[in-house]
Amino acid sequence: MNRLAWLGAAAALGIATLAQGQGAEGISDGAVRIGVITDMGGVLSELSGRGSAMAVKMAVEDFGGQVLGKPIEVLEVDHQNKADIAANKAREWFDVQKVDMITDLPNSAVALAAVDMAKQKNRIAIVNGAGALRLTNESCTPTSIHYAWDTYAMANGTARAIVKKGGDSWYFLTADYAFGHQIERDVTEVVTSSGAKVVGTSRHPFNASDFSSFMVAAKSSGAKIIGLANGGSDTINAIKSAQEFGIDPAKQNLAGLAVFITDIHGVGLRAAQGVMLTEAFYWDTNEETRQWSRRFFERMKKMPTAIHAANYSSTLHYLRAVRDAGTDATGPVMAKMKATPVNDFFAKNGRIRDDGRMVHDMYLMQVKSPGESKYPWDYYKRLATVPAAEAFQPLEKSSCPLVKKG
Repeated sequence: MNRLAWLGAAAALGIATLAQGQGAEGISDGAVRIGVITDMGGVLSELSGRGSAMAVKMAVEDFGGQVLGKPIEVLEVDHQNKADIAANKAREWFDVQKVDMITDLPNSAVALAAVDMAKQKNRIAIVNGAGALRLTNESCTPTSIHYAWDTYAMANGTARAIVKKGGDSWYFLTADYAFGHQIERDVTEVVTSSGAKVVGTSRHPFNASDFSSFMVAAKSSGAKIIGLANGGSDTINAIKSAQEFGIDPAKQNLAGLAVFITDIHGVGLRAAQGVMLTEAFYWDTNEETRQWSRRFFERMKKMPTAIHAANYSSTLHYLRAVRDAGTDATGPVMAKMKATPVNDFFAKNGRIRDDGRMVHDMYLMQVKSPGESKYPWDYYKRLATVPAAEAFQPLEKSSCPLVKKG
């Protein structure tokens, strides 16, 4: 072989080797790893917890268990509703386990800590469990997505509708941590800007067991609406307490500001009937939602919350982005996720904005009475659809540094 031919063959071999190497390097560390950071046994475990981990696993199974020829692995951990545990586990997963994406993250303090760690390590965080608006405002990051719901959407849907129906005086029962404070602020803005008023607030500890003093104060306030700025078992206990202390629906009504279907299931229709709330997803909406939800029910023996459904949807969206980007590298995957609309049983024509907010329609619901419910888990009647453009905070109001103004 002459020198020119040898150089040509060597160059061809080099190009082939490089191409082969690039293909092998598309997926780092031999696998795509997803970490579910959730509440396995605490106040948020029913609306998130093991159901969220199962939803992620279902998405991985439905995707085929591998991407770009590499396996997809799912890890899970209980954050115990402690931000330091979540941040430390995220760091360990990123550094040692080589996790590419973390998800679920119920509890806003936990989510904020984990999202910050993901930013430091240049890994993706998809928040489905927490609702703090701060996640897409001052604490937004280039590597995080807020997917399922937030306090603005809940406030905008529920409070505005209730004020229009004559709920012109409010008293809040507020969980005394970041999420509770945020949703109280968001609802207060809607209430006062609509010409109604807030007459008082009681702040209770996270995971409170006794709501008697708070409910007495709310009842004596005379407010037409008692806004429940809490979640999970706190919401369940507050609704039960309202029934025990004789809150008269003819004079005062409860507004669930972060209520999920497992909360209604936990408290029962007799106590919860008439409660108005905003949801991102309801299992009994159409045949598509029913089919997936029944599969989930077979495994978990309960119908999914919006958080469970969003974990499935966002995981599939992430895996499709990895496939289409040809890599699990954070930058290209985030770009692909933002460029691709979300169209599945969870959301139609959803999109991820520059601030990381996935915008989609929300639904104003009212809890049925026992007589209106025709079969198990038949809990909601839809009062209105809140279009995506109206449901979430407008970009021009965002304080996210990633959003270009003007």
